[in-house]
Amino acid sequence: MAEYGTIRSGVGSAAADIDAGLRAHMNKVYGTMSVGMFITFLAAWAIAGLAVTNDPSQAVAQIGADKYLTSLGSALYLSPLKWVVMFAPLAFVFGMSAAINRMSAATAQTVFYIFAAVMGVSISSIFLVFTGYSIMQIFLITSIAFAGLSLWGYTTKKDISGWGSFLIMGVIGLIVASIVNIWLASPAIMFAISAIGVLIFAGLTAYDTQNIKNTYLAHAHHGDSEWLGKSAIMGALSLYLNFINMFMMLLQLFGNRE
Repeated sequence: MAEYGTIRSGVGSAAADIDAGLRAHMNKVYGTMSVGMFITFLAAWAIAGLAVTNDPSQAVAQIGADKYLTSLGSALYLSPLKWVVMFAPLAFVFGMSAAINRMSAATAQTVFYIFAAVMGVSISSIFLVFTGYSIMQIFLITSIAFAGLSLWGYTTKKDISGWGSFLIMGVIGLIVASIVNIWLASPAIMFAISAIGVLIFAGLTAYDTQNIKNTYLAHAHHGDSEWLGKSAIMGALSLYLNFINMFMMLLQLFGNRE
C-alpha cells in the first residue's frame, strides 16, 4: 500500500512538473512573440518617420497634400530596392527554418528579433497608406481575435491536427495569388485574398497553438532544454506570422486610407 502511494505521488509530481514546464514554455512563446511584435511596429514607425516629410525642400517625390518622400522613402518604396524589402521577410523565414537545427537557442532568438525588425521595414508603408487611428484600431481588433483563437486552440479537447495540410495549402495559394496580383493590381483579387487570408490565418492561430502545446508534451520527458528553447522560438515565429498576416489583411479590408 505504501509502495502504491509512493508511485501515485511520483506520478502526480511528474504531472505537476510537466504542467509547470508547459506554462513556462507557453509564456516564453508568447513573450518572445510579443517582443518581436514590439520591435516590428517600432521599426515600421521609425522607418516611416524617416521616409516621409512635410518639408518640400527635402522631398524627392510627392505622395499627397503636404506629404513627400525623402530619399530614403524613395529608395524603399519607388526604386528596385522595394522588391528586396518586400521579399526579405519571406527569405528570412525559409532561411531560419532551414538552419534552426544548427543554431543555439540564443542565436535563434537573436535571429528572430532581427527578422522582426526586417518585417517592420517591410510593412512600414502602412503608415503612408492608412491613418494612424485606423492602424491602432485594427491592431486592437487583431489582438482580441488572436487571443481568443489562441486560447481556444490551447484549451480545446478537439484534435485539430488535421487542419494543418489544408491550411498550409491555403497559405501557398495566397502567396501565389499575391505575387500574381502584383502585376494584375486587381482590387477584386486583393479583396478576395484578404478575406480568405483572414480565415486561413485565424485557423492557423488555433492550429499552431495546439501544435506548440502538443509538441512540448511529447518531448518534455526528454529534458532537452536546448531543443525546447529552440522549439519555443519557432512556436513564437509561427504565431507571430499568423498575427502579422491577419493584421495586414484586416487592415486591407477595413482600414481607413490617407
